[in-house]
Amino acid sequence: MTTTAAHLRTCALRWTDLRDALASTGTTVWPPAGRMSDYLRALEDADVELAEAARWQAAYNRQFLDRDPAQIGATRPPLRIEILDTMRTVQAALVDCADGIAHAAQRAPINVPAARKADYRTLRDARIAHQDRQRAQQLAHADRIDPRRWKWTGTRTAPYAALWLLARVERAPGPCRRITDDEAHRIGVVAAGAAERVEQALDIAARVAVIAAPCPDCGGRVEMHGGAGASPAAHCTACGRMWTGQDAAAVA
Repeated sequence: MTTTAAHLRTCALRWTDLRDALASTGTTVWPPAGRMSDYLRALEDADVELAEAARWQAAYNRQFLDRDPAQIGATRPPLRIEILDTMRTVQAALVDCADGIAHAAQRAPINVPAARKADYRTLRDARIAHQDRQRAQQLAHADRIDPRRWKWTGTRTAPYAALWLLARVERAPGPCRRITDDEAHRIGVVAAGAAERVEQALDIAARVAVIAAPCPDCGGRVEMHGGAGASPAAHCTACGRMWTGQDAAAVA
């Protein structure tokens, strides 16, 4: 549970960093060379969205290159597509997970009692019944708008979904039953994949990828290590040869 909680906190707390990175001009490319391959992403269903974003970017770039720089409006894309794609993918995954958990674990809101016509023996009895209905209506209204209740409309952002799922993982009070082990596992898988994407987009996590080309000395497998602000380094898993900095990029 601790790992799942940490992943959910990463998604919630790093969301502002992703927003800031959207408009930044720098780009983080991993693996750091064009021929790097064979590394897996935790959320494979984003591949279609990534391809669409790439096609959009390519079309935009062609339009930009065809424009005369002196023309009004000749500007580069205002947002970093890879960051935008990460945010869309992570938000979709977390919100979808929260939808599923809420559908299974969250109880329905308390019904609002309707006013009814009744004959009361005394005015006092009528006032007591009226006050009881008012209290019941207030209770039902408070339960319906309870901020701890997951809603299928309104605020459906990645940070909100991450914090709501975190509350379920940590067994916080609310209009929900305790989640089952299977539900906790589902949240853990989604949280791990989402946090990995966030960390990779911000370059705050160590990464490992396999280089397609074999070791020039022995033909063994070469792995590239980097990320988290560190310079890339490569080594052969067979003979142990190491490459760092520009040499590592040349090997790739």
